[in-house]
Amino acid sequence: MGENIQLTAADGHRFDAYQATPDGNPRGGLVVIQEVFGLTDHIKRVTDRFAEAGYLAIAPALFDRVSPGIILSYDAVEEGRDVMLKLDLDESLQDIAAAAEAARTDGKVAAVGYCWGGAMADLAACRLALNGAAAYYGGRLTSWLDLHPQCPVLYHFGGNDALIPMTTLQQIRAGRPEGIMYLYPEAGHGFNCEDRADFHPDSAGQALDRTLTFLASCI
Repeated sequence: MGENIQLTAADGHRFDAYQATPDGNPRGGLVVIQEVFGLTDHIKRVTDRFAEAGYLAIAPALFDRVSPGIILSYDAVEEGRDVMLKLDLDESLQDIAAAAEAARTDGKVAAVGYCWGGAMADLAACRLALNGAAAYYGGRLTSWLDLHPQCPVLYHFGGNDALIPMTTLQQIRAGRPEGIMYLYPEAGHGFNCEDRADFHPDSAGQALDRTLTFLASCI
């Protein structure tokens, strides 16, 4: 279903991406935004899953700006964070925008992101022309709560997430009063990823159902 492609951002930067195309006419376009581990097999499977649901889905390799082709194991958190911190947010948004334009279908496109990508989905909702965004456990979005999303945004958080405490969730609730937020009491950080120790299949399935319902209302 999926294939590796190349995209070009507005500043001329060329980068890799993974595209999954649905059978028949797409119901809309979707940008899938990675965690801090690169364009992993998990992110590709997620992209395939959204294509199976009818979306033209593209996952850009956002780390190509500083470490082209890098893919990290899920225990290399510090290395992934170091790569992420070298990125310029405006440049990452240019890459997301290029993926959004490539995926846009009948003028409609949304974003969904995980961990760091969840925060970036929120930022993209604030800064780019999207029809909707879904953010999974994106605690880093507290860095720009002064910005406001220009489209509907759905947020998923784990109730047992050691990286995003309740005080952070309260900040996000206060800063995103129009957002739709779900808390999964038994889930930890990374609960959507079957390759991580915190994978929680019941929460992941419920979150996916809610995300698909949300996307259907946006695009």
